[in-house]
This record gives sequence, C-alpha cells and structure tokens, in this order.
Amino acid sequence: MVAKIVEEPTLRERVQVFRDRFQAGKLLAEKLREYCQEKNAIVLAIPAGGIPVGNVIAKELAVPMDVVIVRKTQIPWNTEAGFGAVTWDGETILNEPLVEQLGLTNEEIEESISKAKRNVQERLRKFRGDKCLPQLRDKIIILVDDGLASGFTMLAAVRSARKSQPKKIIVAVPTASLGAVELLMPEVDEIVCLNIRSGPSFAVAAAYENWYDLTDEDALRILFGKGK
Repeated sequence: MVAKIVEEPTLRERVQVFRDRFQAGKLLAEKLREYCQEKNAIVLAIPAGGIPVGNVIAKELAVPMDVVIVRKTQIPWNTEAGFGAVTWDGETILNEPLVEQLGLTNEEIEESISKAKRNVQERLRKFRGDKCLPQLRDKIIILVDDGLASGFTMLAAVRSARKSQPKKIIVAVPTASLGAVELLMPEVDEIVCLNIRSGPSFAVAAAYENWYDLTDEDALRILFGKGK
C-alpha cells in the first residue's frame, strides 16, 4: 500500500498559512468534499488540537465525528517531545532510531510508556466516559489532528484503527513534515495535507498565525458545542 497524497502545492514549504485551526479545518474539508456523500464515512479526531479541525470537517461534510485518544511517550528530560506513542487500545509504537540516539534505558522507556497509558485512560474517561467507540468495520475513517511533526502519534492511531477492518483510512491534517508524510504513506490509503514542509526542523505551530496550546477543557467545550 502506498497512500495517495493530496496537498495544496501553493502552500508547500510556507509558514503561517492558516489563520487558526478552524480555518484550517474548513480548507481541509474542501479537499475531502467527495466524502460528504459517503454514508459510511466518520471523522475521528485526536484531542486536543485535532478537535477544532475535526469538528469543522465533520460539520462541513455532514458526517459523524468521534474522538480517539493517543498519547506520546515523553522523553524524560524533555516532556514536550516524544519517542513514540500509545493509543486507546494499548497499541504502542516506538521511534527505535530515536530511542537508540537518546540512549534511553529500558527502565526509562517502560516508565514513560506506563505514564502515557495512565494518561490515555484518564483522557478516555474525560472525553468518552462509558461510551464505546462506534463500529468502524467497513467504514471510511478520516483521522484528524492539527499537524504532524514526527508522525509517530498518528502512526499509532492508524495501526489501532486498522484492527477494526475499515474500508479505508484517510489521514487529514492541515500541516505535516515531509518525514511524517513518508512515514505514513505505506500505512494508509490517503493523506490529505495542505502544507507539507521539509527541512531540518519542524514545528506544527509555524503553520498558524494564531497558535495557542489547546487544553482538554477547551477541546471539550468545542466538542459539546460550546466553542466556536
């Protein structure tokens, strides 16, 4: 499998191309318009930043939206960065070359994975309560986040979603590093990313004029119709 790539060539390598996550979601929805007639399509958004993007896409396409929880495994001395990810069903993906480069011990790896799993369970309770995931078999799944740096968080989400035997998996994000796109290409059917950037460093925030860290509370307000 090699994914079909849908991008906006005029936005290649550019920064500050979106006003905010809501505008980015609207622009993404235009690229996904063909799925608005699909009765078996569903948007799965990754909190927190994926919620406003996914919410707009789901409304524009008039398809249902739900939430899936993924948490990066944090580097012990730099908790803003990760070396892998854990998903809602316990799927764990590690960036093995980075693990080796960082010189992480088995104890540090296991501690970070355990911490990520606890966080996933807490957020599952917060965002889903006792609600089970909808039936995903034979569905067209549109996995959404506000951007991909390394791509390992989304890769973990893709592999968990694949277990449900969907008809198709589409990753839809406003911005991503070229490395993240290449990582995901063998794993999904389609990648819709408006702003692809290469280079030695990458920040999701650089794609947005109005960037701020979205809290779970912010995401919940949007999810339940109390936000923009």
